[in-house]
Amino acid sequence: MMKSSRSFLISAMLCVAASSVMAASSVMAAETAPVMDNKSCDPPKYPKAALMNEESGTVTMGFLISADGKVVESKVEKSSGSRSLDKAAIGALSQCKFKPGTKDGKAEQAWVKTDFVWKLE
Repeated sequence: MMKSSRSFLISAMLCVAASSVMAASSVMAAETAPVMDNKSCDPPKYPKAALMNEESGTVTMGFLISADGKVVESKVEKSSGSRSLDKAAIGALSQCKFKPGTKDGKAEQAWVKTDFVWKLE
């Protein structure tokens, strides 16, 4: 249980990972990964039970981003160890808008991985 006199500061960090892929023709295509617009959505809120149980950790998520920058599909790739933290992170970040990934200058659907760190201080 959390002591009522104890205060917690919540800090979170997003890390967006990107990678380039070889084109089918064996020629390196100019590709860019989708990029999250952090101002387009609210950050995840610490679930009350997770806060009371002093849970923390990093959840790695995958988002399939459409050519118009919307999340089409999302999945937890590596759990934080807390189901409620994973659910809160993926629920909130699925609402974000993204700058879509491109291939040879044209927007196209692509996957991007994102880490969200839940930390109590």
